[in-house]
Amino acid sequence: MLSDYDGEMAVRYARAVVEAHVAGRAMPEFEFGDVFNKKMGAFVTLNTYPDKMLRGCIGIPEPIMPLKDAIKEAAVSATHDPRFPPLGKNEVDKIVVEVTALTPPQPIEVENPADYVKHIKVGRDGLIAEKGFWRGLLLPQVPVEYGWDEEQFLSQTCVKAGLPYDAWMDGETKIYRFQGEVFSEVEPYGEVKRVELEDEEL
Repeated sequence: MLSDYDGEMAVRYARAVVEAHVAGRAMPEFEFGDVFNKKMGAFVTLNTYPDKMLRGCIGIPEPIMPLKDAIKEAAVSATHDPRFPPLGKNEVDKIVVEVTALTPPQPIEVENPADYVKHIKVGRDGLIAEKGFWRGLLLPQVPVEYGWDEEQFLSQTCVKAGLPYDAWMDGETKIYRFQGEVFSEVEPYGEVKRVELEDEEL
């Protein structure tokens, strides 16, 4: 669990990394609390301001490196999200930065794939769909933003993986769930707040 202060530090660090990378400067030095040395997955999301359109979102799903390193790598990668042109210097003050710290993904074990909907909750869980070399992830905030129910969430995670929308009903497709703590700037360089997903209207 991250405190509100830890969450603010995570976002401030992610923004500093984004700015340094785009400007070609040395990476910033930060004083971190102990939680940042714990191995944890993390995603960095860049949204335009004030219209909140996605500008980049990349992350490290698995807890394979310390949180501070995962944030750094995700922040750099988010400026080069292949879905968009590279982030320009003139855009840095027109985006808000969001950091999601992840719990380790856990496989959902079901005998009947139709039961997956009973084991996930929109506003709490993020999902990974995996079949062979195909793999896709959607963060917990995504179905909240789009107003999806659990079945739509499963389908869209499969689509993200490059699979058919109903691939979650295929016994060969593996579904994993995880949770995330989300912290975001309210405005560029502004206050950082914890995003309470379950309180939002679906």
